[in-house]
Amino acid sequence: MSAPESLAAALAGRVVILDGGLSNQLEAQGCDLSDSLWSARLLADAPGQIEAAHAAYARAGAQVLITSSYQATYEGFARAGIGRERAAELLTLSVALARRASSPGGWVAASAGPYGAMLADGSEYRGRYGLSVRELERFHRPRLETLAAAGPDVLALETVPDIDEAEALLRAASGLGVPVWLSYTVAGGRTRAGQPLDEGFALAAGNDQVLATGVNCCAPGDVPEAVATAVAVTGRPAVAYPNSGEDWDATARSWHGSASHPLTAARAWRAAGARLIGGCCRVGPAEINRLAAALTTQPPPEVSP
Repeated sequence: MSAPESLAAALAGRVVILDGGLSNQLEAQGCDLSDSLWSARLLADAPGQIEAAHAAYARAGAQVLITSSYQATYEGFARAGIGRERAAELLTLSVALARRASSPGGWVAASAGPYGAMLADGSEYRGRYGLSVRELERFHRPRLETLAAAGPDVLALETVPDIDEAEALLRAASGLGVPVWLSYTVAGGRTRAGQPLDEGFALAAGNDQVLATGVNCCAPGDVPEAVATAVAVTGRPAVAYPNSGEDWDATARSWHGSASHPLTAARAWRAAGARLIGGCCRVGPAEINRLAAALTTQPPPEVSP
């Protein structure tokens, strides 16, 4: 039997479809995500719900499933009374659940969200926590070590709000033996902290561990410029998985506005060099199904909303 194709090799020749928002699918399944651990709490309380959510995206045509570890950190688990050994088991479980749900030949991306996700106060959309690069690296390294040891195909360094944290994450992932993608959350063509995107992507230029750079958890309209910049600066494929187009109010903890995740825009992202394409918050299996049908040569079966 031949070895599974690596994700890096797949990106050289085609678009690979990511999943959508894990939290909105869990909520659609009736899960309560009001806890500060968000979806990570279900790793301890209802892992079957997480696997079911992953499976919904796999059936829809997602070829990469992103784990439920975005908000899973040793510090966050400790605040919830979960000890370090059990926290390590839960981080490892996040990869196993995605692997079990993935389609044959599919890939698993272990999510590593920013420091602000652990704070659970919306600061991942601002960055600038008052911590040094070295302090942020010390925060991220233990979790990345545990996730890498669980055997994902790639580490998703995602929803990164500023350049300092991107540098810290890349340092923390160095030497772990797993490729990474680096994905900023942006607004108006700049990082959430207001820095130029070309400077942000330049951190990954020349880093052989990085297989793609791009954006996620942003408005669809912010994607084209970011994809073009990522490809121009790094010479690598881009990753693009924006939100539905609605806006998150961190104070009210609710979404406002109208959804707009158009297929025509996704085709333009592909033309600009995006090779990992999917959705983030409020993008569900039905939208991923339509993306897969439009952007791949072997579309999946149609799924109901």
